Amino acid sequence: MAARIRKGDRVMVIAGRDKGKIGEVLKVLPKENRAIVQGVNIVKRHQRPTQSQAGGIIEKEAPIHVSNLAHLDPKDNKPTRVGFRKLEDGRKVRYAKRSGEVIDV
Repeated sequence: MAARIRKGDRVMVIAGRDKGKIGEVLKVLPKENRAIVQGVNIVKRHQRPTQSQAGGIIEKEAPIHVSNLAHLDPKDNKPTRVGFRKLEDGRKVRYAKRSGEVIDV
């Protein structure tokens, strides 16, 4: 299956504790169907001190399931579904079904 959500995309959380939050995808975990989104699904972790990092309770983003994320339309910043189409030059690109605008540059 082609990746509808990729690193760098702006997405909105449509379900769960962080519903309505907007952030940028930092990392995609395709085998688990999850993504890490900046500022979303923050969890606290008890960190033991290491040589490179101090100990204590740190907050970090946890992966969120891609079914709980919706792509933001580049035109009006509202959630949209993503479709695929081929351009005249033969490239396969993603587009926002809401406005028809191409997402990939």
